[in-house]
Parts: sequence; C-alpha cells; structure tokens
Amino acid sequence: MKNMRILRLALIAGSALLVALAQTPAPRAVKPAPAKTDHKSALDKPTMEAFVRHLLLWNPQVQITVGDPQPASIHGFKKVTVTGSYQKTTIDEVFYVSDDGRKIVRGVIFDVALSPFDEQLKLLKTDLSPSLGTPGAKVVIVVFTDFQCPHCRELAKSLRENLLKTYPSDVRLYLKEFPLESIHPWAKAAAIAGRCVYGQDAQVFWDYHDFVFESQDSLTADNLKAKVLEWAASKSLDTIQLGTCIDTRATEKDIDRNMTEARALSVSQTPMIYINGRPLAGNIPWETLKFYIDDELDYAKKTGAEAEQCCQVSLPGPAGAAVKK
Repeated sequence: MKNMRILRLALIAGSALLVALAQTPAPRAVKPAPAKTDHKSALDKPTMEAFVRHLLLWNPQVQITVGDPQPASIHGFKKVTVTGSYQKTTIDEVFYVSDDGRKIVRGVIFDVALSPFDEQLKLLKTDLSPSLGTPGAKVVIVVFTDFQCPHCRELAKSLRENLLKTYPSDVRLYLKEFPLESIHPWAKAAAIAGRCVYGQDAQVFWDYHDFVFESQDSLTADNLKAKVLEWAASKSLDTIQLGTCIDTRATEKDIDRNMTEARALSVSQTPMIYINGRPLAGNIPWETLKFYIDDELDYAKKTGAEAEQCCQVSLPGPAGAAVKK
C-alpha cells in the first residue's frame, strides 16, 4: 500500500511538471549577425591605385592610371592594366582581379594548347620594320633597341657578325626602336633619321644602323643631323629629301608606334630580344643566343611548328583577301 502511495505521488508530480513546461514560452532563436559584405575592391580604381603604389613602391611623383577591367582568359577574373608614368618613362603592369574584387593575381597565364609566348606573339607587329634574313624562317627574332644605348651597340655588333653567317636561311631578324628618352637625349632623333633612311633604301638602313652605333661616342643632339647627312652623302642618298624628313620628323609616328608596342609588352629596358616570342633582356652573349635559337629550331622540327607568316598585307574587302609581297 505504501508503495502505491509513493507511485501515485510521483505521477502527480510528473504531470505537474509537464503542465509547467507546456506553459513556459520557448526560448527565442538567436539570429546570427549579418555577414559583412562591405570590403575593399581592386575593381575600385582608387583602391587599386593605392594597392599597386604600395606593392611596387612607386613614389608620389609617379602618375598612375588604372585601366578599365577587360575580359581575361581565366574564369572568374578580369584583366586590369596599371600604367605608371614619370617624366618620359612609362611602364605597364598587368594584374588579374577576381570578379568580387578581393583577389589579385600578378603573373602570366598559359594555355597548354598554344605557344607559351602566345601573348607576346600577339603583340609583336613586324610588318614594315627593318629586317634581315629569310622571309618565312622558322625562327623570328625581334629586337627593341636604342641607338644611344651602349649595351644595344654590343648586341648589334654581335648579331651583325654572327647571325646570318651561322643561320643563312633559318632566322629572320626585325629591328624596332625603343629610345629611352629620359636618359638618352638624341636616341629618338637617331631613330627618326633611321626610318627616313629606311624609307629611301631598306638595305642601306643597315649601314646606317652600323654607322650610328659605331659613332655613338662622338654623336650629340647638336651634331646628329650634320653627321647623318655627311654619312648619307657617302651612300649616294638624297640628302635634301633626308634633311626634310628629319626636320619635319616625318617618321616619328613609326617610332611612337614601336614605343607603344614595347610598353604593351612591359619592356622597360634595352636591348630587349624576343626569339619566337620568348623575352630575353640585356646584352645576351652570342653563345647564349645561339642556344635559344637552336632550341627553337629543334622544337619546330619535333612539333611541326609553322614558320613565320611573312609579308602579307590586307586591304578592306572580302574576308581573307590579301596581297603577298
């Protein structure tokens, strides 16, 4: 009997507890704090400018221009070009910014289906540039040079002495002017005069090329024109036409186009060499250049890489219409 009473009391107590629990309001769910969505974005130009200035240690005198985001070959990113300018020096830096603006990649993107130097090859324009060697050669060398640059002089001498002698039919060389105006006061004037000579006689241009480099130590901004005209007379060029071309800077647009191309390639020094698009900076010894050339020739044999598509000029008209010369 005693046990039955204890059990009855326990049941009554349990029922009372259940009623109390049922009447107690449920605790409110704690809502998580909203995630912060405000963050710095590299797609914001002032933010990108400040970031790049700090990254590259560009001082306040450097003027920075952040380009508009462009489509990139890598999914989820935009290509942004940042240009730094100081006096007569301009440098382009390429960055890849994630679509949300939070991540920045600085580097080169490769597509295994293409040449590792496909980006450089797209930017290198060799039409109407002074050239030596065989049209349609398997190896194409493009040199950005400065007529007042001592290292350019040494490279030019090495190439002139060795290139065609070693590779009479396998290599084509193109020369593009990139005068460093901030440190070389007569380099651009020499480039303009050279293109004036090229306009009269494409082969004699290479004599001019050799003459200017050989005379580098004696040339100045004041005597350049007189020295060039004296040399031109010895080559039976039309000195009156040449003088007018120099005075009117008639070929400056050709030099400016090369300078723009060089900046797009991020060239910041001379000489700068591209061997089938592969960039090499400085006065590279001939034996080293020969190694790279031989490697490109061997690669072409193994892969069946196409030779340079040379000397094709297109005019407006049906798609694919072209004139070869």
